[in-house]
Amino acid sequence: MDEKLIRVDHEMHTAVLTLNREEKRNALSVELRKQLTDELSRCAQQESVKVVILTGKGSVFSAGFDTSEFMNLDTEKAKCFFEESLQYHLDVITFPKPIIAALNGPAIAGGLDLALMCDFRIASDTAFVQHPEIRFGATPLSILLKPVVGDGLARDISFTGRRVDTSEALRIGLFNRVVPVDTVLDEAVNYAAQIAESKLETLMAVKRMCIAAIDIEKFKQVLADALG
Repeated sequence: MDEKLIRVDHEMHTAVLTLNREEKRNALSVELRKQLTDELSRCAQQESVKVVILTGKGSVFSAGFDTSEFMNLDTEKAKCFFEESLQYHLDVITFPKPIIAALNGPAIAGGLDLALMCDFRIASDTAFVQHPEIRFGATPLSILLKPVVGDGLARDISFTGRRVDTSEALRIGLFNRVVPVDTVLDEAVNYAAQIAESKLETLMAVKRMCIAAIDIEKFKQVLADALG
């Protein structure tokens, strides 16, 4: 596929990766996820890149997985789809450098999961988060919410599927900062520049500690259960 679903820009020691599927509210199709993990792999190898920013084109960060791709799959195709989905989550959560989610708008379902797999979340004042997928039978990944907001709130948000607005998300630590929508990317770039003042080796050492705090085998099992 020739379509560029991830736009890549560079700001000093920062790579800005933009989900470029505005007409589909940046839904995380199989191809978009593949292009995203490919770009992250390149960033991991580039010594000039110390920090990555993820953002979305348009008014939505991401509406989650593209449901048209996994409804009514036969057994073999479903197996391939869920294996790819599992690997995508592992690739993002184990990325060896700091990632900032610049939430230009709502982060919903799998879009919220993507934001939670980042190390920081700088949100526009138009953003909100939600796990509405529980209402149509999909399993929210509360395992990603729990380390950020605590067990009680993770259960609340996952079981109810309710919308969490910017003020609550900031208060409970889900968002690190909330800024006007037209400044969210600039704020993320400035924050990345502050992080990039440190040596790459040190940043990666800290990230290794963050990843080590995750029980990856348990994470894989929970994802396999949720996705299967």
